[in-house]
Amino acid sequence: MPVALLALAIGAFGIGTTEFVIMGLLPEVAATYSVSIPTAGLLISGYALGVVFGAPLLTAIGSRWPRKPMLVGLMGLFVLGNVLCAVALSYELLLVGRIVTSLSHGAFFGVGSVVAASLVAPARQASAIALMFTGLTLANVLGVPLGTALGHAFGWRSAFWAVSVLGVIAMAGVVALVPAIAKDTTTNLRHELAVFRRPQVWLALAMTTFGFAGIFTSFTYIAPMMTEVAGFSPGMVTWLLVLFGVGVVAGNLFGGKAADKALMPSLYAFLAALAVVLVIFTFTAHSQVLAAITIVAFGAAGFATIAPLQIRALAKAEGAPALASAANIGAFNLANAIGAWVGGLAIDGGLGYASTNWIGALLVLVGLGVALYSGRLDRTREKVLVQSP
Repeated sequence: MPVALLALAIGAFGIGTTEFVIMGLLPEVAATYSVSIPTAGLLISGYALGVVFGAPLLTAIGSRWPRKPMLVGLMGLFVLGNVLCAVALSYELLLVGRIVTSLSHGAFFGVGSVVAASLVAPARQASAIALMFTGLTLANVLGVPLGTALGHAFGWRSAFWAVSVLGVIAMAGVVALVPAIAKDTTTNLRHELAVFRRPQVWLALAMTTFGFAGIFTSFTYIAPMMTEVAGFSPGMVTWLLVLFGVGVVAGNLFGGKAADKALMPSLYAFLAALAVVLVIFTFTAHSQVLAAITIVAFGAAGFATIAPLQIRALAKAEGAPALASAANIGAFNLANAIGAWVGGLAIDGGLGYASTNWIGALLVLVGLGVALYSGRLDRTREKVLVQSP
């Protein structure tokens, strides 16, 4: 694989770390500004919504920029946002910093996916995208725990300073390693937006939203599920998350390779496997040994879908792949918000923490249904083309 993918992976690592590291630092942040924990939690919601709305918007605005300068500019925006977070003297300024940072998130992954795919032969594009997203998956295994530990040891602001440094390193890597890629000057904003008239683009976004909503319906509440249902001590949750991360990395890389060989069949298989694992988790959550094993399978099955889902969005948005790719990243974050909300409703309704697993499985099955329908439309169109004189 081209060494330029390393620079993209470092950027993905920094973005993944800054998105989730604040979850472990909320009490400290809340104490600094004398706000409640739920109010501090809006820093997470604000980030997610910034990705949902900012990703396609910023990508569309920069649609006429060459890819490399666009990536450099996005990492500059990322560094600026994290510095704002590190020096914020008020809660409001910290929220602004989080939103500024989130704007770079979706656009970086959207443009980065296009760049990663362009660096390799068509038969290896999913693997290249999966390699870039390995940075995001490693952020969950290494970046978030290390950032949280750093924040606890030296104050929560130190975590954002550290991520800012990662952003500078990623920016330098893009400058040094990513080749100049000419932008198609025949496209314009209207042309980019026109891809959203295609039903298959919306179906790609829908399968991402529902498939990943199922993951976050369960994963958002994994800590209380493991302590209250499985009976683990709070200190063991960190190690369980490491197990999840191991599955995430393995599944992400395997998903990329499988998608290179057979995109839609792989996507069907991974979504079906994820639904099965979540149903099983409903029962194994009551056993420490079985829960630990299932968590690894959960991470693998869940994140094996990332590369196929991203490639599907790229394939169906021919002519404006960066914009659709960024919109798909927004769909991942929308899934995060929906999953957390649905899981919370189930718990508040008295169904218990383990119920988030089978409810998540139902959402994944909706995503699988959308994928099957989308694939059927492809086959119908192919038959029409074959039969046409």
